[in-house]
Amino acid sequence: MTTAVTVDGRRRAVIENVSPCVDHGRFSAKRCAGDLVTVEADIFADGHDQLRALLLARKRGAAAWTEFEMAMLVNDRWRGAFPVADIGGYEYTIIAWVDRFASWRHDLARWLASEDIVLALQAGAALVGALARRARGADAKALREWAHRIGGADPVDMRRAAALDAALAEIAARHADRSLATTFEPALKLVVDPPRARFSSWYEMFPRSAGDGRTHGTFADCEARLPYIVNMGFDVLYLPPIHPIGLSRRKGKNNALVASLDDCGSPWAIGSSDGGHTAVHRELGTIEDFRQLVAAARMAGVEIALDIALQCAPDHPYISAHPEWFRQRPDGTLQFAENPPKKYEDIYPFDLENEDWRGLWREVRAIFDYWIAEGVRIFRVDNPHTKPFALWEWLIGEIKQVHPDVVFLAEAFTRPKIMHRLAKLGFTQSYTYFTWRNSKSELTAYFTELSQTDSRDYFRPNAWPNTPDILPEALQIGGRPAFIVRAVLAGTLAANYGIYGPAFELQEHLPRESGSEEYLDSEKYQLRQWDLARADSLAPLLARLNRIRRDQPALQQDWRLDFQPTDNDQLLCYAKSTPDVSNVVITVINLDYHHRQAGWVTLDLERLGITADKPFQVHDLLNDARYMWHGARNYVELDPGFSPAHIFVVRHQSRQEQNFDYYA
Repeated sequence: MTTAVTVDGRRRAVIENVSPCVDHGRFSAKRCAGDLVTVEADIFADGHDQLRALLLARKRGAAAWTEFEMAMLVNDRWRGAFPVADIGGYEYTIIAWVDRFASWRHDLARWLASEDIVLALQAGAALVGALARRARGADAKALREWAHRIGGADPVDMRRAAALDAALAEIAARHADRSLATTFEPALKLVVDPPRARFSSWYEMFPRSAGDGRTHGTFADCEARLPYIVNMGFDVLYLPPIHPIGLSRRKGKNNALVASLDDCGSPWAIGSSDGGHTAVHRELGTIEDFRQLVAAARMAGVEIALDIALQCAPDHPYISAHPEWFRQRPDGTLQFAENPPKKYEDIYPFDLENEDWRGLWREVRAIFDYWIAEGVRIFRVDNPHTKPFALWEWLIGEIKQVHPDVVFLAEAFTRPKIMHRLAKLGFTQSYTYFTWRNSKSELTAYFTELSQTDSRDYFRPNAWPNTPDILPEALQIGGRPAFIVRAVLAGTLAANYGIYGPAFELQEHLPRESGSEEYLDSEKYQLRQWDLARADSLAPLLARLNRIRRDQPALQQDWRLDFQPTDNDQLLCYAKSTPDVSNVVITVINLDYHHRQAGWVTLDLERLGITADKPFQVHDLLNDARYMWHGARNYVELDPGFSPAHIFVVRHQSRQEQNFDYYA
């Protein structure tokens, strides 16, 4: 019995191992507007014929492809690139084929015997003639003339020189025979986000504590706080939920189960008789006041990010209108949120698998649509890992089709595969384990994974030293140097980072009880009064750090992060550089918050574009000190009492910038 041949066996080119390609093309890779997207693939064929490969790209939905030449690197690995100027969805693929003209020309250059050359020229004239029949206009005329010259009566050397002329190859390439080309299928997807998706500095603040601490803060108070935030250099102001807070089962100070009459409750206990997820807490102001805050922030170069938490207080209007959207316990009462042994009696999670799940999903979409219409373009999504993956893929995909500039941050401190799945499903940025990575080995391994593996095509880290939920042990016991170190690490290891303030700059470090990561007198449950003018505030340091980040392009991306060896495990050294190594930033950190540490760092000079036999200056942008270094090994000494970190920019001796004051 014979089987039918279902493929054209004359398509000899093979295309494999395309990169970027997320889960065999199931999900989109991510880039930002203005990027040059580099694509690589293994491309080869049987035998020794010459191949040609083109990278094809287009905006999703467009009819025509734009073509970009690919070139072989080594060992059948090919590379091409295409620019993405605009945000939105793209797709790309590769076509490759055996190029008979290029193969003929390659062999012609190697023939030595006259009779072989004559026969090859006759074959070449026929090939060029076939190209002429596919071409039009001036190209067709030129190719006919080339075919006549190659197959004509001129001396063989003249005909051979004509065949090997680069001008002929250029015209022939435009009219190659692609009838037997192999196309990589299916086309791969790409999401192009706004530049803020790659590089941003977040500041989290409770609006209700923006007042004097005795009265409830308002949106107007937040607006008055904008100059303080701008002066520190943050460009995203993230607000916890701004909705009405439930009265029933309201939590008291320090998460007490019974609240007093003046307790304000947790902002994450969303909803009351005043409304739910599309309403604002009356003590914060009106929706008009919120619009004014969004506009004022944008005028100042700051985007407002809102927290979206898919859960309800017992008094939320959804409870009575749609009880089917919530789980019931055997006794008929609704199931409050639990994460044993923790209980959250003041909130009910949605049952996103109920019989009316489609109606609930549409309502979730409506919540996002409402705030997008109010000017919000950045959302921090609370605990997305406890909601169905399918919801996020559908919702983010639907929203970004209409609003491709929207940024979603996944607050998912959970298992790695779940965090990565959420990123693949469309979350623009992701929280990380940075908060709990402290040692040299932990930081090196984790950020090498984030910056050097294929996950970087879809997982954009956002590093936070603290959050309202997390006061890590390092900040509890490390004193002021710990806060400085964690800020510098977050802001230089990751292009996206954030802090929960003013708790961070004022070095709030007392836990609710020993062994806890909960803050004592947490803002989650009460108003706080912050003395922003305190002499020991880290606001000036944060302002300098954020200015360094804005001024140094190397710190505005995650990919070119290279850890450099040190001979002291308490010293961490790493470099970030631009692809052309015109900007190189070397950070050295003392991980010991209590003692001076010294040692030798060994730089990869070739990777950093530094000449091995010439001295170079490193300029510490944190304290404006300058040092002359020479060669790969150089000595460093860091006293946490003075400064536990260096952020060096490399200044080469030949540059005129050598002698000017960086912050003059």
